[in-house]
Amino acid sequence: MSAAAEPAGTPTPAEAAETLRLRGIRKTFGSLTALDEVDLDIPRRGTTVLLGPSGSGKSTLLRCINLLEEPDAGEIDFGDGPTRLGGRLGARTVRSIRARSTMVFQQFNLFPHLTALGNVTLAPIHTKGVAKEKAEVRGRELLEKVGLGSKADAYPDRLSGGQQQRVAIARALAMEPDVLLFDEPTSALDPELAAEVVAVLADLAREDRTLVVVTHSLAFAQRVADKVVFLEEGRILLDGPPADFFESEDARLRRFREMVSSAV
Repeated sequence: MSAAAEPAGTPTPAEAAETLRLRGIRKTFGSLTALDEVDLDIPRRGTTVLLGPSGSGKSTLLRCINLLEEPDAGEIDFGDGPTRLGGRLGARTVRSIRARSTMVFQQFNLFPHLTALGNVTLAPIHTKGVAKEKAEVRGRELLEKVGLGSKADAYPDRLSGGQQQRVAIARALAMEPDVLLFDEPTSALDPELAAEVVAVLADLAREDRTLVVVTHSLAFAQRVADKVVFLEEGRILLDGPPADFFESEDARLRRFREMVSSAV
């Protein structure tokens, strides 16, 4: 099996600006070690796909980037200097890190009393102080981008699951984050609706954006990944270009590919 790449030395300023760097990320839940000293470089303007069996630490790692789960130890660096994690982080530090990345969840988590447009504009207006008129213009543009321009005034209960997930993606884009995080964004959808969401994600992957995606879909990973990271038991077992994963003859990776493919 390809070993995880050794962490590079101190990056130049240009290299740092092009990479989200995680160092020594450790997270435990009681006696369970979910992440065990994880080092990872996430390239800017590319799509990094996190793969691995259930319980491998994929979603926990994603949530640690956004501090939805606060690591017990480690550092995170969005390109402007490392922030030491663990202990009690100040509210300003937490807000600063969360402003750099936005999460799209398996479940859409839309506010049922707001329209699609209302869901997309809520955070920019109340969190970033964007004027309502400006937020609504941008919100309509983003709904158009995800193929829902005609659904701006629809409430979530009038939208299919795939449409709700696309609203959630537009909502994430409205915050203009440095990094977009997707936690199995199609797992709650049937294949037809999942295909709608995959098409939107593929379009985003072709743009000048930084995406980190947890998925069980190998077909999706093959379609969009610039980098594949395979985790098991809280450790990175492979970190490299997609071919390193999909063409590997390593027995563990081959078994995982076969298992996931047979479950489809």
